[in-house]
Amino acid sequence: DQTINMATIKVRAKELRGKKKEELTKQLDELKTELAGLRVAKVTGGAASKLSKIRVVRKGIARVLTVIHQTQKDNLRKYYRSMKYKPKDLRPKKTRAIRRLLTPYERSLKTKKQQRKERLYPMRKFAVKA
Repeated sequence: DQTINMATIKVRAKELRGKKKEELTKQLDELKTELAGLRVAKVTGGAASKLSKIRVVRKGIARVLTVIHQTQKDNLRKYYRSMKYKPKDLRPKKTRAIRRLLTPYERSLKTKKQQRKERLYPMRKFAVKA
């Protein structure tokens, strides 16, 4: 009776964000058991109100899972923030071409020959007559 009351109130992501992981997993289990009950009611020919509630419960499950995954990812971002290498899913996506571009440092590097040329033959300065 208690699980039915819980799902009649629509699950809001805003309220879920403040909860701890244990509470979220508990709520997820409750929603899943309720969904199982509703599916049984569907097979046995339950009331129309129960059939319409299946969708609400499914969306609730999706919301809870979304919040769990988002908080997990946020925590991973915080953990890897100071590290040099990050997992691929935490790196910026951008485009394939942009990811393969040289870094500004790599772009600024010059060969020994190029350095010598620049030193020996600097840019010539011309006096322009007005």
